[in-house]
Amino acid sequence: MRALVTERDHLRFLACGAVDDGKSTLIGRLMAETGSVPDDLMANLVHLSKKFGTTGDDLDYALLLDGLEAEREQGITIDVAYRYFGTPKRAFIVADTPGHEQYTRNMVTGASNAEFALLLVDAKAGLTRQTLRHSRILSLLGIRRVLLVVNKMDLVGCRQAPFDAIRDEYQVFAAQLAFDHVEAIPVVARDGDNIVNRSDRMPWYKGPTVLEHLETVPVSMHQHEQPARFHVQSVVRTQSGGRGYTGYMSSGAFNRGDAIIVSRSRRPSTIKEIYVYPDVVDSIETGQAATIELTDQVDVSRGDIFAPPDSMPEVADQFSAHLVWLNEHPMLPGRTYSLRIGTHTVAATVTALKYGTDIETGEHAAVTTLGINDIGYCNIATTEPVAFDAYAKNRETGAFILIDRQTGATAGAGMADFALYRASNLVKQSYEIDKAFRAKMKGQRPTTVWFTGLPSAGKSTILNLVEQKLSRRGVHTYALDGDNLRLGLNRDLGFTEADRVENVRRAGEVARLMVDAGLVVLCAFVSPFRNERRSVRERHEPGEFIEVFVDTPLEICEARDPKGLYAKARAGKAFHVTGIDSPYEPPLEPEIRLRTETGTPDDMAEQVIAHMIKLGVIAR
Repeated sequence: MRALVTERDHLRFLACGAVDDGKSTLIGRLMAETGSVPDDLMANLVHLSKKFGTTGDDLDYALLLDGLEAEREQGITIDVAYRYFGTPKRAFIVADTPGHEQYTRNMVTGASNAEFALLLVDAKAGLTRQTLRHSRILSLLGIRRVLLVVNKMDLVGCRQAPFDAIRDEYQVFAAQLAFDHVEAIPVVARDGDNIVNRSDRMPWYKGPTVLEHLETVPVSMHQHEQPARFHVQSVVRTQSGGRGYTGYMSSGAFNRGDAIIVSRSRRPSTIKEIYVYPDVVDSIETGQAATIELTDQVDVSRGDIFAPPDSMPEVADQFSAHLVWLNEHPMLPGRTYSLRIGTHTVAATVTALKYGTDIETGEHAAVTTLGINDIGYCNIATTEPVAFDAYAKNRETGAFILIDRQTGATAGAGMADFALYRASNLVKQSYEIDKAFRAKMKGQRPTTVWFTGLPSAGKSTILNLVEQKLSRRGVHTYALDGDNLRLGLNRDLGFTEADRVENVRRAGEVARLMVDAGLVVLCAFVSPFRNERRSVRERHEPGEFIEVFVDTPLEICEARDPKGLYAKARAGKAFHVTGIDSPYEPPLEPEIRLRTETGTPDDMAEQVIAHMIKLGVIAR
């Protein structure tokens, strides 16, 4: 057996700030002047500088990092460029992140893996809104040390007064953030002033160069000092034929023989063996991947965390969190997203948006949604408990992302704060008279039949005929109509996207309760978004939800227009009208598709009845 021990003094940091503030140039020059760029790449830089350069006859060091063709042509950074360089004193891993507001998500990615930040500011432009946004994100993501690099000092004559003004203004702003230390250095990245060598043009500056600061800034051992956290990714067979759990250590260390707790089940066990392919080892520590075999058989699955018995993570299905929104489509409370934390992915909903944060002042504001690059504080509910630590205590186990379930795109980056145990004293009450008994008593199979389509598509008309036909068969039904609910339960809701999401969520909960009562529930709702219809389906048992797409072309709906809704929308007197200025996402695979232009409402109703008979919802 062998123990794995390696710890090299290295610093992970990122360079961020507004677009064109010189991040890539600074990092490129650092790499070149520390001898970290191979000769062939330096030769290629000469060619690239002639073709794409923006520095005249001089080398354009930014091109060492701007690897995408689009970046070279536009002179901006789009992707996150990770580079490695070093000196005899320290090794560096640097993320050069985008400055454009539209690429804030890339900056978040770079910051989430860093422990230190270089924040660049254009000496002539001063602090910008993007500078402040990046600073707030750095603070939220746990960066505690920042070097403010005031670049392009040649544009202000390399004078001290402009530098002092920017430094002082930033110190005032940073005082409200969670930084432990902020230092400032004046530089001209293009010419190398105060990057590696001291500047003759700024003799008034007596502090360290950028490289000297990087070589001496304290390296955080935070994750190594944290309680042990092993994230389970999969279950495999070990070399000895036993059951092993593959995963990685996000913090701390485990030794063979250590007692552990499986986070979600709270089951105790002991580490029998640790495998780091191809060896059996005595211990593993932060950053290492391994397979762990336990002494006894316990229930473990992907998403579980092994932790010490005296320092377990929180386990809850509700928690509060800071959220940075990264999607062009706004965050909508009540909408279901996929939440990924560690190796665990689960459906989740923002149940309450407590406040948004003003980028410049830090003041909290009442908001109903978050737009792209907005920052907010919210409550989140998951469909099953997740294990986590507060982000402020452990960045690895406190960070999560929200994923759009329709597109698979990352929608938001979150930092867990604390568990909400408001529902911990709630236990679902079971009764002898349950859904199965009620269904048997009524002689039917409880089901929700969900009619969706544009306004005036004919949903309510067909639903009404279906209910009449079912009643003649002795089927116990109840009809839920969008307008009827908005006159009562949903009276407080408007027609914004956020309101529509909540409208369908409430309607779905009512339908589910009525299915529990043993009824066949007929629902007529525009319900324009696939995500919400999917969420309603998932709240039902398999086979209890039938989606009926009343597929009527917009021009026919407008010709009918019994409420005059379309006419008002076209005249600019009504807003958020589905099909006009609000989107409708048609079902991709509905159980029933009714093309109303090819038949009568009675024909459509018979199609629904026939399908219900086929599925066994009602007797033939």
